[in-house]
Amino acid sequence: MENFRLYQAQSLIKEAGKSKKIKERLKPPKEGKINLDLFEGLLNDIISAEEFIYSSRPSNNLNEDEAKLFCDKIIGARNKIDSILTEFGVLDRKNVEKEIKRLTKGLLILTSKSNYKKTLTKFGAQAQQIIVTGVPLDVDDMKILNPKIPDDALKPIIKKIKHVKNDIKRKMDSKDLYEVLVIVETDKIGELLAERATELYDARAIKMDNLKDITPDELIGLISQI
Repeated sequence: MENFRLYQAQSLIKEAGKSKKIKERLKPPKEGKINLDLFEGLLNDIISAEEFIYSSRPSNNLNEDEAKLFCDKIIGARNKIDSILTEFGVLDRKNVEKEIKRLTKGLLILTSKSNYKKTLTKFGAQAQQIIVTGVPLDVDDMKILNPKIPDDALKPIIKKIKHVKNDIKRKMDSKDLYEVLVIVETDKIGELLAERATELYDARAIKMDNLKDITPDELIGLISQI
C-alpha cells in the first residue's frame, strides 16, 4: 500500500511539471545534490493533498476551509518542486534573496532558535534585523514551559528576558524598523513567543510545523500574506 501511495505521489509530481509555461523554461539538468528533507516534505505534501480525494468522495467538492488546506499542500509541493529543479539547473534561480530582503525591510524579526536565524539569513533576511530570543518574553511563560522550575533558576532567565527586551527596543529605536514579525515553529515555545510579542509589540506571526524545511519561495509567500 505504501509503495502504491508513493507511486501515486510520484505520478502527481510528474503531472505538476507539464504546463506549457514550465516546458518553455526547462533546461537540461546539471550536476547537483538531492535535498532529502525537501524531497520528503514534497512527498508528504502530495500525500496529504491526496487524502482530500478520498475524504471528499463521491462528489470531490471541498468547502472553503478544506479548499484552503488542500491548496496550501499543493502550493507547498509546487514550491518544493521548483526548489529541487532549481538546484539541478532545470529552472533558472530566481533572485529570492533580493525579494526576501525587500519584503523584510522595516521588520524586526523575532525567532526562538539560532538555526532558524541561519535559515532566514541564508534566504536573504538581514542578520541585524533578527533577534534570537532563546527565552520567553515573560517569566510567567517560563513557568508554563517548566512548572517545576525553582525560583533560583529563574534569576538568570529574568536577566536574559530583560536583555532581549532592551535589544528589541534598541534596534527599533536605532534602525529603520517599524514592525515586529515573529517566525517560529508551532511548538509551545513558539506559540508563547508569538502570543507575548503580539501583546507587547503588536507583532505579526508566521508559525510553521517544520521551519527547517521551508523553501525561499514558501517564505516569500508567507511574508506576502501577512
